[in-house]
Amino acid sequence: MDIKFNNRDPVYVQVIRHFKELIAKGYYVAGQEIPSRRELANQLKINPNTAQRAYKEMEEQQLIYTEGNLPSSITKDETVLKNVREELIIEAVDLFVGSIQSINVPLSEVLELVKKTHDAKSGETEESK
Repeated sequence: MDIKFNNRDPVYVQVIRHFKELIAKGYYVAGQEIPSRRELANQLKINPNTAQRAYKEMEEQQLIYTEGNLPSSITKDETVLKNVREELIIEAVDLFVGSIQSINVPLSEVLELVKKTHDAKSGETEESK
C-alpha cells in the first residue's frame, strides 16, 4: 500500500480517501479483511493513533466493520460500496467543472475534449495490457 501524503489534509482523512479509492477500483471487495491498525501504521509509516482514527471514522461511515476480536473487513453493504464510487466521481466532476468554468470554456468544447482524452487514455491502457 502506497500513499503520497500531502500537507493540506489530515493524514487520517487521506488514509480514508485511499481506502475509498481502493474500494472503487475493486481492489477491496465486500467482506474482505483489511490490514490491522498496527499493520497499516507500519505499512504507511504513520502513527498508530492516526491509523486508529482512520479506522474509527471508516466504521462510523460504515465502510468497514469489526466483530469482536476478528480483523476488520470491508462492509458487505452494496449500497455503501456503490455510494463510495459515486462520491469519488462526483467529487472529481465538481473539481473539473469548477476549473473549466473559471476559464469560460463552452460545454460543447469541454465534452469533445473529454471524449477525445478519454478515448486516447483508454487506448493507452489497452496497449499496456
